[in-house]
Amino acid sequence: MSAKLKKSYRFALRSAGFITGLSSILLAAFLYAFDIFHLGALLGFAAILFLISFFILQIRVEKFIYKRVKRIYDDVSLLEKTDFRDQPITTDMQTLTEQIEKFANKKKIEIESLKIRESYRKEFLGNVSHELKTPLFMVQGYIETLLDGALDDKAVRKKYLQRAAKGVERLIFIVRDLDMITKLETGDLHLYQEEFDIVELVQNVFDMMEMKAAKKNINLTFDMEYKNPIWVYADKERIQQVITNLVVNSIKYGKQDGTTEVSIEDLIKNKVIIRVTDNGEGIEKQNIPRLFERFYRVDKSGSRKEGGSGLGLSIVKHIIEAHKEKIYVESVYGVGSEFSFTLERGKTVNKNVRMKAGQKAP
Repeated sequence: MSAKLKKSYRFALRSAGFITGLSSILLAAFLYAFDIFHLGALLGFAAILFLISFFILQIRVEKFIYKRVKRIYDDVSLLEKTDFRDQPITTDMQTLTEQIEKFANKKKIEIESLKIRESYRKEFLGNVSHELKTPLFMVQGYIETLLDGALDDKAVRKKYLQRAAKGVERLIFIVRDLDMITKLETGDLHLYQEEFDIVELVQNVFDMMEMKAAKKNINLTFDMEYKNPIWVYADKERIQQVITNLVVNSIKYGKQDGTTEVSIEDLIKNKVIIRVTDNGEGIEKQNIPRLFERFYRVDKSGSRKEGGSGLGLSIVKHIIEAHKEKIYVESVYGVGSEFSFTLERGKTVNKNVRMKAGQKAP
């Protein structure tokens, strides 16, 4: 406490000391000159002068600092008024300087963060606009063509309506995926977790994607034969969506006659890691940090030919994080990519799960 007081009132104490010392010397010289020097009177005068000087200086300087420094704080919005009231106003300029620097640095970080968010917001709005504009203009074009006279031609009418329907379907995909991401971010989308066999789930995804993979002659396979179920505890529907998105991407960017392989391994005692690996075109290193951003596309033209909302990997990341799990990506351009994510193991005994190198079986 004494150290705090000494620091807080250092300026007033030193100034009062200087005034008292100088005045006492002058008074002593005056008394000595008239031969009326009295040590007790001199000390009493010094003590009274010191106290008076200290209190006057302290009050005046506090008001000076309070009015001017507080006005600076208010003008630049560095410090809220409530913050000023919560602490004593001192004459220690070092403390005030440190406070200003602290809040200035804080505001600087906030401003930089806001600039990054603003840049991201502009990019995001541009992407949303582009993604919605393409199918909207396509639907509008087909409908206007029909209204301009093509409606009478039955063959053209059917073809154009089918194409318009595809455009509307793409719009629905985009809006639905955006709605899901929003719910995941705000916590409004609840997970219905249960135990299920992840091997069976992956096989179901393979069966659904078989025809899509066959167009590029891509082989969908496990890394080994899993004879027994591997139980995990998660939201089955959402994890199916994760695996589907990853498999679809591996097909989309996979090379002709390629392979998409899924492996399941024990990670630690209560975790399982699922890997989706392909030998496709791979991803350049500078693109990897942005893979999970909304609408971010590595291949701008090629991915649009394949369709989709451009939100698949962003949804994957949000679903995995909603499970409080981790997702990873490794890729070598021209060689292939591997996406992997962890899940909690089910309480049912798992058999036939490969262990990571150096780990003991549980």
